[in-house]
Amino acid sequence: MITSTLLLTIALSPLIGAIIAGLFGKQVGRGGAHTVTILGVAISTALSLYVLKLIAMDGHPAVNMSIYTWFEIGSIKAEVGFLVDSLTALMMCVVTSVSLMVHIYTIGYMKDDPGYQRFFAYISLFTFAMLMLVMSNNFMQLFFGWEAVGLVSYLLIGFWYKRPTAIFANLKAFLVNRVGDFGFLLGIGMLLAYLGTLDYATAFARAPELVGQTFTPWGTTEWAVPTVICILLFIGAMGKSAQVPLHVWLPDSMEGPTPISALIHAATMVTAGIFMVARMSPLYELSETALSFILVIGAITALFMGLIGVVQNDIKRVVAYSTLSQLGYMTVALGASAYSAAIFHLMTHAFFKALLFLGAGSVIIAMHHQQDLRRMGGLSKYMRVTWITAWVGTLALIGFPGTSGFFSKDAILIAVQHAERPGATFAYICVLLGVAITAFYSFRMLYLAFHGKERFSHDDDHSHDAHHDDHGAHDDHHDDHGHHSGPPQESPWVVTLPLILLAIPSLLIGAFTAGPLLFGNFFDGAIFVAEGRAPLAEMAHHFEHGALAFALHGFVTLPVWLALGGFALATYIYLFNPAVAEKAKQVLAPIHRILDRKYGFDELYQALFARGSVAMGKLFWQAGDQAVIDGALVNGSAGLVARTAFAIRRLQSGFLYHYAFMMILGLIVVIGAFALLQ
Repeated sequence: MITSTLLLTIALSPLIGAIIAGLFGKQVGRGGAHTVTILGVAISTALSLYVLKLIAMDGHPAVNMSIYTWFEIGSIKAEVGFLVDSLTALMMCVVTSVSLMVHIYTIGYMKDDPGYQRFFAYISLFTFAMLMLVMSNNFMQLFFGWEAVGLVSYLLIGFWYKRPTAIFANLKAFLVNRVGDFGFLLGIGMLLAYLGTLDYATAFARAPELVGQTFTPWGTTEWAVPTVICILLFIGAMGKSAQVPLHVWLPDSMEGPTPISALIHAATMVTAGIFMVARMSPLYELSETALSFILVIGAITALFMGLIGVVQNDIKRVVAYSTLSQLGYMTVALGASAYSAAIFHLMTHAFFKALLFLGAGSVIIAMHHQQDLRRMGGLSKYMRVTWITAWVGTLALIGFPGTSGFFSKDAILIAVQHAERPGATFAYICVLLGVAITAFYSFRMLYLAFHGKERFSHDDDHSHDAHHDDHGAHDDHHDDHGHHSGPPQESPWVVTLPLILLAIPSLLIGAFTAGPLLFGNFFDGAIFVAEGRAPLAEMAHHFEHGALAFALHGFVTLPVWLALGGFALATYIYLFNPAVAEKAKQVLAPIHRILDRKYGFDELYQALFARGSVAMGKLFWQAGDQAVIDGALVNGSAGLVARTAFAIRRLQSGFLYHYAFMMILGLIVVIGAFALLQ
């Protein structure tokens, strides 16, 4: 049975571990801190898997329960409660299992860091916040988890808080997400205004009432209420899931240590927006306009963020821009009403993206915290486990037939191809091009790191700063890492074990779960698709003969050949003719410059919003505070009183006849005024 005790244990176990590690870190020590946090997350993982088994295999009905009422005003009630259905159970398993791998990995990665206990407290608290988000049964609790995830990400991105780049990065992430969250809050407010409830079940049941309703925020133009609500909610998803133009924070989140980079990018924060839209599918199916908007935004993100990954030299940043691109694919699936495909790709992506990030971290450890791909090469002979798992993650990322990424990415491509709504053709072209680009930059990273000649020198005094030219983001919590001697070595077992455990689902989980998640009844009752829409019907036709036959069929489809084309081009350039890369950079210098500057988004936001807000602050300070408040109101009123007093004082002459004259004059004025008024 799924009881309140069971669900509270899942949600609170990471929180208890975070409290012990954070508040009593000195008392429990390093070993105690990682033991209690790993134990807490392990309990959550085991119980989440148990809940998934009950729902998926044993036929346990969905659970919607209230734990307690926070406040009640008239008919509006705010509760803390849990909604556990197939969608929630899957998300709980993804979040906790990836978090558990990251926790174990952290023992090896952060072993020399003075903030060891603090880091474990943060990542465990992060897991708790994400669980509260996905398990909520109402918009108030969803918003709490939404903001809690944002707060803890601020602490994690700026974990090395003495570095100016880390301070800038966490502030950037915090502010950009607040922009998205403002839209998200407005969307929740409109739902409350029009439906009068914060409860999911009630809101979804009454959602059809919104059809046909309009309002006029200004002028005479009428806006459709469902469209406005859905777009406002999606603006929140654009912030959390880093969609253009609210994507700029995610690459900078690399300032945090690699384990949290993996956690943020793979399984938690960035997936919140995708999950939210899928959860709100009864609302989004009411607005074709909102779905088209989502479709186009996702397509732009998938293609153009992937292109930036081609020119990146920092190993973590390549993986970061890959995350942005893959989030675009998930968003495109949402816009095509293929919510199950989006969640399916979210799940498979969580495993292989965590694998790639943690593999990058293993390389960073071996290279003494060097992150520049141009100073690596030939690491395959030193790091066999990391190398093999990196190949697995790369093949899954490009969607090679048979891997988990193939089934989920192919589902998205087929859904978009057959989507019949404005923007679908544009989106399909973008995601198709994105397939080739993904393969190119993925194998570029793999070859530069593990193959070819060794480009590192153990005694090179400049090895530590070689990659500092483009962004300055690296895990330099020990300044001498770049000067260690000796060849690279394979990482310890606490690092390689999570890599192996993540490589297994990266290869296999797609084939075993594609059927029930995409074409079965797994998401029945959790995800709603309007009648007449069957975004995955074409894929279901090809999947009739099983996962193996579908994988083999992939070799005759255009996306796979585009991926193989990207692979072949990367292989030729970076294994056989590296000079081509430099020539291409020179020939395509203007394009390279645009990509290297990330399309100028950072400069635009710095000029428009950062400097603009500073200029606005100065205007209010100088014109408002100094001139109006201090000058006119405070000092001006005091001066007026002084001048008035001075003038009145001059009338006090002390002569009796002056006072008699003024009395007579005043009497004449009063009598004259009375006469005029008659």
